[in-house]
Amino acid sequence: MGFTFTTADYADYLQRAAARIAAQKDYVSALDAATGDGDHWANLNLGFGALLEQADALRGLGFSAMFRKIGMTLMSRVGGSSGILYGGGYQAAGRAMPEGSEATLPQLAEALSAMLADMMKRGQAQPGFKTMIDALHPAVGALKEALESGEGPEGALSAMRRAALAGAEATRGMEAVKGRASYQADKGVGHLDPGAVTMAWQLDELGAALLGKGAA
Repeated sequence: MGFTFTTADYADYLQRAAARIAAQKDYVSALDAATGDGDHWANLNLGFGALLEQADALRGLGFSAMFRKIGMTLMSRVGGSSGILYGGGYQAAGRAMPEGSEATLPQLAEALSAMLADMMKRGQAQPGFKTMIDALHPAVGALKEALESGEGPEGALSAMRRAALAGAEATRGMEAVKGRASYQADKGVGHLDPGAVTMAWQLDELGAALLGKGAA
C-alpha cells in the first residue's frame, strides 16, 4: 500500500505548528510591526490555540469534516483578513479531501491547491504581492510537480518544505501590493512578510510531521 496519513497525523501536525508559532511571538511581532499593524502573531496564535482545545474532537472526524471544522474555528477566532482567508481556505480544502480518516499525498496536493485558489480569490492576491500566497503557491507547485515526476513521499514533502521557506524568504525583496505595507514609502522592501513566514512554517511542520509518522 502506498503512503497514507490519517486525521490523527494531521492533528499531530496542528500541535507542531501551534507550538512553533507560539514560540515566535517576538520575532513575528517585530516583522509585523515593520510592515503591518503588529497583530498577526496574536491573531494566529489565538486561532491555533483554539484548534488545540479541539484536538481530541478533530481526531475523531473524517478529513472533509475536520478541515471544515478547522476553517470555521479559524474564521471565528483569527481576527482581520487572515481569519477570513484561512477559514475560507480550509473550507475549500475540506471539499477536496476524502470523507474518511485516511488520505494520500495526491489528495493533500489537491486540497492545498483548492486552499490556494480560494485564498487568492478572497484576498484578490497573486504570487509576488508580498503575502502568505508567496509561501503557499510555490509549495503547492513543488509538491504537485514532485508527485507527478514520481518522487516518493520524502522527496515530495521535502520539495514542498523547501519551496515554502524559499517563498517566504523571497518576500524580502518584494514590493507590497496588499495590506498596510503597500502604503509605506518603501512598500515593505527589505522586510519579510509575516503572513508568508507563518504560512511557510505551517507547511514546513506539515511536511515534517507526515515524514515523521513512519507510514509506508
